[in-house]
Amino acid sequence: MTVALHTSALQSLPLLARGKVRDNYAVGTDRILMVASDRLSAFDVIMGEPIPGKGALLTRMALFWFDKLGPKGMNLCPIHLTGDAPESVVSPAEVPQVAGRSMLVKRLKPLPVEAVVRGYLAGSGWKEYQAGGTVCGVPLPAGLHNASKLPSPIYTPAAKAAVGDHDENITFARTEQMVGPDLAARIRSISIALYEAAAAFALTKGIIIADTKFEFGLDAGGTLTLMDEVLTPDSSRFWPLEHYQEGSNPPSYDKQFVRDWLETAQVDGKPWNKTPPAPVVPDVVIQKTAAKYQEAWERLTA
Repeated sequence: MTVALHTSALQSLPLLARGKVRDNYAVGTDRILMVASDRLSAFDVIMGEPIPGKGALLTRMALFWFDKLGPKGMNLCPIHLTGDAPESVVSPAEVPQVAGRSMLVKRLKPLPVEAVVRGYLAGSGWKEYQAGGTVCGVPLPAGLHNASKLPSPIYTPAAKAAVGDHDENITFARTEQMVGPDLAARIRSISIALYEAAAAFALTKGIIIADTKFEFGLDAGGTLTLMDEVLTPDSSRFWPLEHYQEGSNPPSYDKQFVRDWLETAQVDGKPWNKTPPAPVVPDVVIQKTAAKYQEAWERLTA
């Protein structure tokens, strides 16, 4: 049975930050050890119950996509991996917390923008479209339905929030103000190219990537670099192609299963208001979520 790691506790390295899923440790001044825990977050709230094996699977999947899209593969964008073994920078006693669930990466200046790309109308985007014909302020043609494929992918950036806060959808113009017009345009262009390449590949494996988000940073020379995680069930909406039908929500390979359960969950006898504390996630939801993550990995790498 897989032992879950909710929170890492390395003593050999200084802790920089704990995110929703990853614990980041400083390795000197130029590298970071990113440890993917088994924590689960939904609606920007961290659940108390971990998903056993989730961190290792997310790491394997991120490495798979970095290899395919980065310099070793399609060479669409520089990536943050150093190529060094994560186990090499911790004490022997701490290797079990690190092995199989970590990445040793370049220390970058993170950009305060989440680069969201949507190829299909889903989730909050579908709700906004019904209300006004737009998604994150981007006008879309009339007559689209839930889960409709968009005429072309759209870029809908968000401002990163602190842990526990909700990310805020922002306009492209706001992105230009935050990082400058040239960098904003490059982030948009590269994000759409990454999405289109990944979506085309996933389709050959019977998976639709409805939407995803990327994160970028700048290295010491100012090079725009893809960082954090990429195209995992935590950052993307994966649908099985054989169950796709315009007009209804396909069953997801991602944490949409948890989100759907949380929409009906209660805390102290009242519907959960999507702020801490989170409801207790039952074992059956944990097990089904773990199985969906595993199935996505198996299909992508078949």
